[in-house]
Amino acid sequence: MSIIIKPIISEKMTQTAEKYNRYGFMVTREATKPEIKREVEAVYGVKVVRVNTLIQRGKVQNRNTKAGVITGHKNNFKKAYVFVDKDQKIDFYSNI
Repeated sequence: MSIIIKPIISEKMTQTAEKYNRYGFMVTREATKPEIKREVEAVYGVKVVRVNTLIQRGKVQNRNTKAGVITGHKNNFKKAYVFVDKDQKIDFYSNI
């Protein structure tokens, strides 16, 4: 089973990657920093310097319907910020 679920591709993350060589990934909740490091190095062929992780709490969502206001929330998920060696880059768009 793969630890990495998907890379986080947003405007803010793209700017961070260009400026600081830091990439974001959505990972499984049970993943540890050494496991994430090994997985990124194996999949993308880069040298990982450091890994930071956090658990992103799901936001509360409200919807107005005929029956009234329905309240729910999005799922929690774990993010990993991977710092890559300054001479290397990850290209997410190469296999499209």
